[in-house]
Amino acid sequence: MLEGTLHDEHGIYGPGTYIKNPVGSAHAPSSPEGCTLFVKLRHLDPRDNERVVIDTHRSEWRQGMVEGLKVLPLNTFETQNTALVRWAPQTFFNPHRHWGGEEILVVEGVFSDEHGDYPAGSWLRSPHMSQHQPFSREGCLILVKTGHLA
Repeated sequence: MLEGTLHDEHGIYGPGTYIKNPVGSAHAPSSPEGCTLFVKLRHLDPRDNERVVIDTHRSEWRQGMVEGLKVLPLNTFETQNTALVRWAPQTFFNPHRHWGGEEILVVEGVFSDEHGDYPAGSWLRSPHMSQHQPFSREGCLILVKTGHLA
């Protein structure tokens, strides 16, 4: 959830809520006040049948692999990992490859790598074994999923 509130038979969800509904599940969403949300369909393994709801504003973030990164794991299933990653300004990461590929939604700020700068709202999809060296000069928040494009 990016803005507003989403309602369904399970509850009411505000900004910062991560919801993962398993393949084959159904719900009746509505938003009387309106909302902006990011929906990604057909990316889950059918065996990943756990429903997940996380209030990211009340969750404990972990230290990332380099200074300036904070990570909030959202879902893991076999080789697939989904997380929010907050980049402090002037944070630079090591060059690396993603087994199984990587998809990124830039939620806030500007995420960058040697291929370009990606402002909020940008969607990046990198194939299996792609390589990059990411950084953020101004800081950013990204939703990242890896390991599902092999």
